[in-house]
Amino acid sequence: MKFTCEKAVLVSAISVASRTVAQKSAIAALEGIHIHAGARLRLSGYNLETGITVTAPADIQEEGACVMPARLFFEIVRKLPDETVSVSVDENYQVSIRCGISSFTITAMDAENYPELPDVEYDNAVEIPQRALKDLISGTIFSVSENQARPVHTGCLFEVEEESVTMVAVDGYRLALRRFLPEAPTGRTLKFVAPAAALKEVEKILADADEPAKFTLGSKHILFEVGDATLVCRLLEGEFLDWRRVVPTGSPIQLTANVSQLTACIERVGLIVSEKVKSPVRCTFSENSGDFRTVTTIGAAHDVCPLAGDGKDLEIGFNCRYLLDALRAVPDEETVLELSNGLSPIVMTPTDGGKRYAYMVLPVRLKES
Repeated sequence: MKFTCEKAVLVSAISVASRTVAQKSAIAALEGIHIHAGARLRLSGYNLETGITVTAPADIQEEGACVMPARLFFEIVRKLPDETVSVSVDENYQVSIRCGISSFTITAMDAENYPELPDVEYDNAVEIPQRALKDLISGTIFSVSENQARPVHTGCLFEVEEESVTMVAVDGYRLALRRFLPEAPTGRTLKFVAPAAALKEVEKILADADEPAKFTLGSKHILFEVGDATLVCRLLEGEFLDWRRVVPTGSPIQLTANVSQLTACIERVGLIVSEKVKSPVRCTFSENSGDFRTVTTIGAAHDVCPLAGDGKDLEIGFNCRYLLDALRAVPDEETVLELSNGLSPIVMTPTDGGKRYAYMVLPVRLKES
């Protein structure tokens, strides 16, 4: 195998492919990057759960394949001069890397030992803008569960309907929902759960642009296509929470809040709360204002935030971090806070009554003042 490639292009391709290289594996080849030089240069990383393949423009002099030691190959190429990189591999898998006056010789592995990535048919892909998919992932993934007792909740639920693409994440204490409304019907009806670890990698690949991203559902895997990169991962199996039954509707108390003002207020009262020193934020919602207090062994904090509406002097407690996570994910300047009583969750929804997002946080039982 022999090819030449611009250093910046090769560094970018290695960086993307190496994200799913196994750190430690009984299969030694999985700790490397699979490189195939054919019609184009193709680099793959795979950890038996998630695999990324990225193609890069290169001048292929001799076709072939091998498995490069991922970390060493990346560090060598990254530190080379900003010129064209030449890579050649002989029949004994001795690799020669040259760039300018710099040269390295390392040892690769036989590509025959590299497991094949799962095959997913490319037919009937759902296509949405990269920016929209990125917003769906970033707006929900913080709410996935880390509890392996319910593996299905360690991922995000995708629901594709004719007029919408919805993502939902839950962890037992909160729920995050984001919805994209495409201009044209999707032509598909799908429902699946993708693991959070894989979605984090998809999010890194996605650009904040209107170029299309595609995802295709297989029998046991989901394939994402983003530009020159593809990511395939195993689906999570199990019964996902029926979120439509748990998100309250028609709440009697509805307050409109400026998101940045409310976020700053909660951040201030949360300064004396930490992982070691936990305490809920005590919220009292009255007419056109919200009163927020925390008391810990460190001290006490108090702040007031203007709101629009009558909170009917409702007192309720929340985990400070969960409340902040939801507020930071709200994509609007203002949001509606929907409340019922001191034991029911708070739900943040759009002020226009739309269904673009919903963030629900369960309350914490407060001790008597």
